[in-house]
Amino acid sequence: MLDIKNKTIYADLLSKEIEVAITEDEINNKLIINSYEGNLLNEIEKSLKECISFDFSVAFINFSGLQLLLESFNDLNENKITGRIITSTYLNFTEPKALEKIKNFNNIDLKIFVTTKDLGFHTKVYIFEYAENYKIIIGSSNITQRALKSNIEWNVQVVSKEDNAFVQNVLKEYQKLWEITEVVDEDFLIKYEQYIKELKNGKSLNRRNFTYTKTILPNSMQIKAIENLNRLREHGEKKSLVIAATGTGKTFMSAFDVRNVDPEKMLFIVHREEILRKAKETFEILIDTNKRSTGLFTGTSKEKDANYLFSTIQTMSRHYEDFKENTFDYIIIDEAHHASSPSYEKIMDYFKPKFLLGMTATPERCDGASIFEIFDNNVALEVRLHDALEEELVIPFHYFGITDIRDVDLQFINMDNIQELTKRLNVNKRVDFIIEKMNFYGHDGLKRKSLGFCASKEHARFMAEEFNKKGIKSIALSSENSVNERENYIKKLENDEDELEVIFVIDIFNEGVDIPSINSVLMLRPTESPIIFIQQLGRGLRKHDNKEFLTVLDFIGNHNKAFLIAIALNGERYYDKDSLRVALCTGFPSLPGCTHIQMDRISQARILEQIENENFNSLKYLKEEYFEFKKMNGGKTPNFLMDYIKYEGAPDPIKFINKEKTYINFVAKVEKDEELKGYLENELFLNTLKELSNFLPIKRIHEFSIIKYLLKNEEISTSSAKNEILKYLEYIDMNSVKHALECLNGNYLDSGQKSRGIKLFNYENEKLKINDNFKLLLKNSIYKSYIEDIINYGIIRYRKEFGSTYYGVPFFKLYEQYQMIDVALLSNYKKIHSSFRGSGLLTNGNEYFLFIDLHKEADIKESINYEDKFLNRQEFQWQTPNSTSSSSERGNNIIFNKIRNINLHLFIRKYKEIDGKIQPYIYIGKGDTLAHHGEKPITITFKLQHEIPVKIFTEFINDVRPLKEKGL
Repeated sequence: MLDIKNKTIYADLLSKEIEVAITEDEINNKLIINSYEGNLLNEIEKSLKECISFDFSVAFINFSGLQLLLESFNDLNENKITGRIITSTYLNFTEPKALEKIKNFNNIDLKIFVTTKDLGFHTKVYIFEYAENYKIIIGSSNITQRALKSNIEWNVQVVSKEDNAFVQNVLKEYQKLWEITEVVDEDFLIKYEQYIKELKNGKSLNRRNFTYTKTILPNSMQIKAIENLNRLREHGEKKSLVIAATGTGKTFMSAFDVRNVDPEKMLFIVHREEILRKAKETFEILIDTNKRSTGLFTGTSKEKDANYLFSTIQTMSRHYEDFKENTFDYIIIDEAHHASSPSYEKIMDYFKPKFLLGMTATPERCDGASIFEIFDNNVALEVRLHDALEEELVIPFHYFGITDIRDVDLQFINMDNIQELTKRLNVNKRVDFIIEKMNFYGHDGLKRKSLGFCASKEHARFMAEEFNKKGIKSIALSSENSVNERENYIKKLENDEDELEVIFVIDIFNEGVDIPSINSVLMLRPTESPIIFIQQLGRGLRKHDNKEFLTVLDFIGNHNKAFLIAIALNGERYYDKDSLRVALCTGFPSLPGCTHIQMDRISQARILEQIENENFNSLKYLKEEYFEFKKMNGGKTPNFLMDYIKYEGAPDPIKFINKEKTYINFVAKVEKDEELKGYLENELFLNTLKELSNFLPIKRIHEFSIIKYLLKNEEISTSSAKNEILKYLEYIDMNSVKHALECLNGNYLDSGQKSRGIKLFNYENEKLKINDNFKLLLKNSIYKSYIEDIINYGIIRYRKEFGSTYYGVPFFKLYEQYQMIDVALLSNYKKIHSSFRGSGLLTNGNEYFLFIDLHKEADIKESINYEDKFLNRQEFQWQTPNSTSSSSERGNNIIFNKIRNINLHLFIRKYKEIDGKIQPYIYIGKGDTLAHHGEKPITITFKLQHEIPVKIFTEFINDVRPLKEKGL
């Protein structure tokens, strides 16, 4: 319920809206129903006579409704008034005859949305453009005779100017639909008409959706990968790695890239023969087999003369010398996390392809050498679970956080004491509770196919035994079971006719536990790590014909680390206390599509309390986070930043750097590692690590791409520097290249920075050279490995967060985090960069940078009462510094920014500080001044050039701190 204050505000807003509606000429805003007084058809016919163009989007078009509009369409055709119509194949209601008739009108462009099992289409919108405004009708009516004339239908009509936010939103969404729909051409009509005929004759009853594809097109993930691979090859790279979640289409991606490159000879190597045959079939769909032959190279088949050869590693490792070392132009290593094993190593050492591609969903499984080093630290693409959800490459999940029964007390237990943990979880009453919730929430599909994740082998066996007693056929599997045994039970679970419903598992890293048709996941052990949580969740998200979503039941106990669930669900590696609280209270809005998060009140309150009591920047918390990650790393000390890239859900090591200036300092301290401390006694090495670590996380890739080149070369020219940057960006301007070289030369450091730091490069005569200090360090293999680690980590993390987009100058990405000093770097500021601080308004030529805190610190006595706030998702109110007058040059530049070509960049943060740590700003793009009033300060209303996404807006406007934190 709204409190009294909020009710008053709401009433005020409502009265203003009513007043605006009356004073503005928008009397035509109304509800249209079908009645004796009128109907939607009348309104559409009238609107078509008066408009200068029209756009319709309706789920269904039947000839019965179209016929009623034929005369209007004919008049429009004669008057050369154009229109666009989008319809769909949803539920097979649209009639081919109607589509054919529309195609006869030269003035109307027709497109169709081909629906799938996972994605329907149900729009009903009629847009009419007039000389001075738009009329938009949105409601329930399709183009059928009954919908237009007699059905009970509600349609709302809005008339407004083009610059109205609602109109802009409707036009933008319509254009999005237009771009993703199919043109209705002759080929489409023939196939659709045939399908409808078969459906009416009862020949297609098993086919719920009409499918139509002219050609198989790459999905968004595959397009990005191919673009990045092309860029790397064009600029001299010969190896690359693609990391993508299971089920996202890595094999198709590689086939698209091979088709793009068109090598004479290609070798595809996999670990298992059943995958090999599927890979070969995929390639044969996409490539011209008349031009390039395909063949198998296995224990039973040796088609070695084929252009594109598909081989198991077992066979190729025995017979690789049957081929010349330069036989293959392009080699693909599937399941590339195996690439460090001896059988793969000898093959990769022997062959000399023009390009080597590795693909894996699980880089963390690589034993021995780093998988990143094997592929020259070139990651063309990284698509993890949350990316896959965003791109709809996996199915959505419905997560239910359920408070565990009181009989299970985990509050003070040591989670490493597996025996005690198992004892507390093995409770018959808990089994009944779990089954009760499984029955209540249900699952997708007829048969339950569930994975239950347990704390130990004993726990898994107990659960299976108790479930069997209750009549739910179950089995416990672990590493003790043979591969054949595991595969047999997986087949039984997937078989709709078999009674097996649940497999309880431990040792979740087993490759064998991968069941695409899983429709239910049970989290039966306390979450100790976001990494494990995400891995468990990912087991059930593979796409499968017989499921639309995954049901996840998480039984949340009273253990002290329950808040890790919130970190895992939030999907952001880089989080703070406030963002977690808002996400928890608003249902995790960052998760896309149909994914749904629901926690009961007790669990939510418990997790909120833990978040509030935790300091995520304290050494105590950071140590706990580090040692938990070390356990995930097989108990091995994660000596390098690159170790954190391997695992989805890994902590952000930048926090460790912030605590101790360098990552190696942090590890040496928490591990009490004397050998590492010994390295740090070399002052040159320590200062170099500090210098490079200070760049992290990098906000532009320019400097690090240049340094990466200089790790193997003593100097770099300006043109070569540009080439290195272009390995990662789609474009780069020469001024930014030179600015990066000047930054590496230390041109923009203040005297204090110069005295504390160390000079590594010298820039003269258009060349940047490494100096004697750096040369000395690089001769030491240990020192060099730590330096390379910082550079590689910085570049790979940058590629993940920023992609290959060229953002121009200033080099800002919307909604990215920035500090003030970053802005100096990214705007090619030619003065001392540390001078970019203090004031809330800084400038660089015509670029104005506004740094704004939404919540002022309670203990700071402001000389004025600032009123900086969002008015809505596209308007922001800001007050200038209190010395700024409207008659000053700066005041005029802000007020008349568009006329004077002044770019106003807005950087906003919610709080200046959280848990003692200064917070970064979020870049929300440029704004233009709409209105202003007042003097010293001037109150400005900006219209933002980009409407803020709901997730970010929600985070900005929600203050979910406890009352004591709010100063109340």
